[in-house]
Amino acid sequence: MAKTPAQRIKKHGANAAVPQHQLPSVINPSTSRTPQKAQNNSSLIVIAGVVASLFLFWYVHLLTLNQLTQLSGGLAMPDSLIGGFDQGYVEHLRAAMDGDARGQLNYVHKTAGMLFPLIFGFSWLLLIGTNVARKPLRWALWAVPLLFAVVRLWGNTAIDAMMSADTVDGGQVALASGLTLAGWVLLVLSLVAGGAAVLLGRKRAASAAPSTGHAQP
Repeated sequence: MAKTPAQRIKKHGANAAVPQHQLPSVINPSTSRTPQKAQNNSSLIVIAGVVASLFLFWYVHLLTLNQLTQLSGGLAMPDSLIGGFDQGYVEHLRAAMDGDARGQLNYVHKTAGMLFPLIFGFSWLLLIGTNVARKPLRWALWAVPLLFAVVRLWGNTAIDAMMSADTVDGGQVALASGLTLAGWVLLVLSLVAGGAAVLLGRKRAASAAPSTGHAQP
Protein backbone atom coordinates (compact mmCIF):
# COMPACT_ATOMS: atom_id res chain seq x y z
CA MET A 1 0.00 0.00 0.00
CA ALA A 2 1.31 3.43 -0.91
CA LYS A 3 2.29 5.60 2.01
CA THR A 4 0.85 9.03 2.54
CA PRO A 5 3.17 12.09 2.52
CA ALA A 6 2.90 12.30 6.32
CA GLN A 7 3.97 8.66 6.74
CA ARG A 8 6.93 9.17 4.39
CA ILE A 9 8.14 12.16 6.40
CA LYS A 10 7.74 10.27 9.68
CA LYS A 11 9.83 7.33 8.39
CA HIS A 12 12.51 9.07 6.34
CA GLY A 13 12.64 12.52 7.90
CA ALA A 14 13.68 15.49 5.83
CA ASN A 15 14.97 13.19 3.06
CA ALA A 16 11.51 11.88 2.32
CA ALA A 17 10.46 12.24 -1.30
CA VAL A 18 7.03 13.74 -1.31
CA PRO A 19 5.31 13.67 -4.70
CA GLN A 20 4.23 17.09 -5.96
CA HIS A 21 0.68 17.50 -7.21
CA GLN A 22 -0.12 20.22 -9.70
CA LEU A 23 -3.56 21.34 -10.73
CA PRO A 24 -4.23 21.46 -14.47
CA SER A 25 -4.42 24.87 -16.05
CA VAL A 26 -7.95 26.22 -16.37
CA ILE A 27 -7.07 28.78 -19.03
CA ASN A 28 -7.94 27.85 -22.58
CA PRO A 29 -5.40 29.51 -24.85
CA SER A 30 -7.83 29.27 -27.76
CA THR A 31 -10.13 31.78 -26.04
CA SER A 32 -7.52 34.43 -25.36
CA ARG A 33 -8.91 37.97 -25.74
CA THR A 34 -6.45 40.53 -26.98
CA PRO A 35 -7.00 44.30 -27.11
CA GLN A 36 -6.96 44.05 -30.89
CA LYS A 37 -9.88 41.57 -30.84
CA ALA A 38 -11.84 43.78 -28.47
CA GLN A 39 -11.22 46.78 -30.74
CA ASN A 40 -12.37 44.81 -33.77
CA ASN A 41 -15.57 43.71 -32.00
CA SER A 42 -16.34 47.30 -31.00
CA SER A 43 -15.71 48.47 -34.56
CA LEU A 44 -18.17 45.91 -35.92
CA ILE A 45 -20.86 47.07 -33.49
CA VAL A 46 -20.22 50.71 -34.39
CA ILE A 47 -20.46 49.97 -38.11
CA ALA A 48 -23.73 48.08 -37.61
CA GLY A 49 -25.13 50.95 -35.55
CA VAL A 50 -24.13 53.56 -38.12
CA VAL A 51 -25.73 51.56 -40.93
CA ALA A 52 -28.93 51.09 -38.89
CA SER A 53 -29.00 54.82 -38.07
CA LEU A 54 -28.64 55.79 -41.74
CA PHE A 55 -31.40 53.41 -42.72
CA LEU A 56 -33.78 54.70 -40.04
CA PHE A 57 -33.07 58.31 -40.98
CA TRP A 58 -33.88 57.52 -44.60
CA TYR A 59 -36.99 55.58 -43.61
CA VAL A 60 -38.37 58.26 -41.27
CA HIS A 61 -37.51 61.52 -43.03
CA LEU A 62 -37.02 60.67 -46.68
CA LEU A 63 -39.70 58.00 -47.03
CA THR A 64 -42.44 57.89 -44.40
CA LEU A 65 -42.77 61.58 -43.48
CA ASN A 66 -42.53 62.48 -47.16
CA GLN A 67 -45.33 60.05 -47.97
CA LEU A 68 -47.52 61.62 -45.28
CA THR A 69 -47.52 64.85 -47.28
CA GLN A 70 -49.97 63.07 -49.59
CA LEU A 71 -52.45 63.19 -46.67
CA SER A 72 -51.80 66.85 -45.83
CA GLY A 73 -52.26 68.53 -49.18
CA GLY A 74 -48.50 68.69 -49.75
CA LEU A 75 -47.67 70.34 -46.40
CA ALA A 76 -44.52 68.99 -44.77
CA MET A 77 -44.70 67.25 -41.41
CA PRO A 78 -43.42 69.28 -38.44
CA ASP A 79 -40.48 66.90 -37.97
CA SER A 80 -39.13 67.78 -41.41
CA LEU A 81 -39.08 71.55 -40.85
CA ILE A 82 -35.45 72.27 -39.95
CA GLY A 83 -36.15 75.91 -39.10
CA GLY A 84 -39.19 75.16 -36.95
CA PHE A 85 -42.75 76.35 -37.56
CA ASP A 86 -45.31 78.85 -36.29
CA GLN A 87 -48.89 78.66 -35.13
CA GLY A 88 -50.30 79.60 -38.54
CA TYR A 89 -48.55 76.69 -40.20
CA VAL A 90 -49.82 74.27 -37.56
CA GLU A 91 -53.39 75.48 -38.05
CA HIS A 92 -53.15 74.86 -41.80
CA LEU A 93 -51.60 71.45 -41.24
CA ARG A 94 -54.25 70.38 -38.72
CA ALA A 95 -57.01 71.51 -41.06
CA ALA A 96 -55.52 69.49 -43.93
CA MET A 97 -55.04 66.26 -41.92
CA ASP A 98 -57.94 64.16 -40.67
CA GLY A 99 -57.89 61.86 -37.65
CA ASP A 100 -56.46 58.90 -39.58
CA ALA A 101 -53.60 60.98 -40.98
CA ARG A 102 -52.72 62.29 -37.53
CA GLY A 103 -52.86 58.74 -36.23
CA GLN A 104 -50.35 57.64 -38.85
CA LEU A 105 -47.99 60.44 -37.81
CA ASN A 106 -48.35 59.36 -34.18
CA TYR A 107 -47.62 55.75 -35.21
CA VAL A 108 -44.41 56.82 -36.97
CA HIS A 109 -43.30 58.63 -33.81
CA LYS A 110 -43.93 55.53 -31.68
CA THR A 111 -42.05 53.13 -33.98
CA ALA A 112 -39.24 54.19 -36.30
CA GLY A 113 -39.33 57.75 -34.98
CA MET A 114 -38.44 56.41 -31.54
CA LEU A 115 -35.91 53.83 -32.72
CA PHE A 116 -33.87 56.30 -34.75
CA PRO A 117 -32.71 58.60 -31.91
CA LEU A 118 -32.14 55.66 -29.57
CA ILE A 119 -30.02 53.63 -32.00
CA PHE A 120 -28.23 56.73 -33.27
CA GLY A 121 -27.44 57.87 -29.72
CA PHE A 122 -26.15 54.44 -28.66
CA SER A 123 -24.04 54.07 -31.80
CA TRP A 124 -22.47 57.51 -31.37
CA LEU A 125 -21.75 56.87 -27.68
CA LEU A 126 -19.87 53.72 -28.65
CA LEU A 127 -18.13 55.45 -31.56
CA ILE A 128 -16.86 58.23 -29.28
CA GLY A 129 -16.01 55.85 -26.43
CA THR A 130 -13.81 53.63 -28.60
CA ASN A 131 -11.88 56.51 -30.15
CA VAL A 132 -11.47 59.12 -27.40
CA ALA A 133 -9.20 58.18 -24.51
CA ARG A 134 -9.33 61.40 -22.44
CA LYS A 135 -12.24 61.12 -20.04
CA PRO A 136 -13.23 64.84 -19.84
CA LEU A 137 -13.27 65.18 -23.63
CA ARG A 138 -15.10 61.89 -23.99
CA TRP A 139 -17.87 63.01 -21.64
CA ALA A 140 -18.13 66.37 -23.40
CA LEU A 141 -18.60 64.64 -26.76
CA TRP A 142 -21.00 62.09 -25.26
CA ALA A 143 -23.29 64.89 -24.07
CA VAL A 144 -24.20 65.86 -27.65
CA PRO A 145 -25.78 62.57 -28.86
CA LEU A 146 -27.36 62.05 -25.44
CA LEU A 147 -29.05 65.44 -25.66
CA PHE A 148 -30.10 64.70 -29.23
CA ALA A 149 -31.85 61.49 -28.22
CA VAL A 150 -33.67 63.17 -25.32
CA VAL A 151 -34.69 66.24 -27.33
CA ARG A 152 -35.82 64.20 -30.32
CA LEU A 153 -38.01 61.88 -28.24
CA TRP A 154 -39.44 64.83 -26.34
CA GLY A 155 -40.08 66.62 -29.63
CA ASN A 156 -42.06 63.65 -30.97
CA THR A 157 -44.27 63.72 -27.89
CA ALA A 158 -44.75 67.49 -28.13
CA ILE A 159 -45.74 67.27 -31.81
CA ASP A 160 -48.27 64.53 -31.13
CA ALA A 161 -49.79 66.55 -28.27
CA MET A 162 -49.94 69.64 -30.49
CA MET A 163 -51.59 67.81 -33.38
CA SER A 164 -54.15 65.99 -31.22
CA ALA A 165 -55.20 68.96 -29.06
CA ASP A 166 -58.73 70.31 -29.41
CA THR A 167 -57.43 73.79 -30.19
CA VAL A 168 -54.06 75.12 -31.25
CA ASP A 169 -52.16 76.41 -28.22
CA GLY A 170 -49.35 78.90 -28.76
CA GLY A 171 -47.29 77.43 -25.93
CA GLN A 172 -47.51 73.92 -27.37
CA VAL A 173 -46.52 75.19 -30.81
CA ALA A 174 -43.52 77.09 -29.42
CA LEU A 175 -42.36 74.05 -27.43
CA ALA A 176 -42.72 71.64 -30.36
CA SER A 177 -41.05 74.07 -32.75
CA GLY A 178 -38.15 74.75 -30.39
CA LEU A 179 -37.57 71.04 -29.78
CA THR A 180 -37.67 70.32 -33.52
CA LEU A 181 -35.12 73.04 -34.25
CA ALA A 182 -32.90 71.92 -31.36
CA GLY A 183 -33.10 68.32 -32.55
CA TRP A 184 -31.79 69.20 -36.00
CA VAL A 185 -28.99 71.33 -34.54
CA LEU A 186 -27.98 68.54 -32.14
CA LEU A 187 -28.03 66.01 -34.97
CA VAL A 188 -25.53 68.10 -36.93
CA LEU A 189 -23.38 68.62 -33.82
CA SER A 190 -23.48 64.88 -33.13
CA LEU A 191 -22.15 64.18 -36.62
CA VAL A 192 -19.37 66.69 -36.02
CA ALA A 193 -18.56 65.10 -32.65
CA GLY A 194 -18.44 61.66 -34.24
CA GLY A 195 -16.11 62.87 -36.97
CA ALA A 196 -13.84 64.51 -34.40
CA ALA A 197 -13.75 61.30 -32.37
CA VAL A 198 -12.72 59.27 -35.43
CA LEU A 199 -9.90 61.72 -36.21
CA LEU A 200 -8.66 61.57 -32.62
CA GLY A 201 -8.76 57.78 -32.72
CA ARG A 202 -6.70 57.67 -35.90
CA LYS A 203 -4.12 60.06 -34.46
CA ARG A 204 -3.84 57.96 -31.31
CA ALA A 205 -3.43 54.77 -33.33
CA ALA A 206 -0.78 56.39 -35.54
CA SER A 207 1.20 57.62 -32.54
CA ALA A 208 0.99 54.21 -30.83
CA ALA A 209 2.03 52.24 -33.93
CA PRO A 210 5.64 50.94 -33.75
CA SER A 211 8.14 52.34 -36.20
CA THR A 212 8.82 50.07 -39.20
CA GLY A 213 12.18 51.60 -40.02
CA HIS A 214 15.52 49.91 -39.21
CA ALA A 215 18.33 51.72 -37.48
CA GLN A 216 21.44 52.22 -39.58
CA PRO A 217 24.71 50.85 -38.13
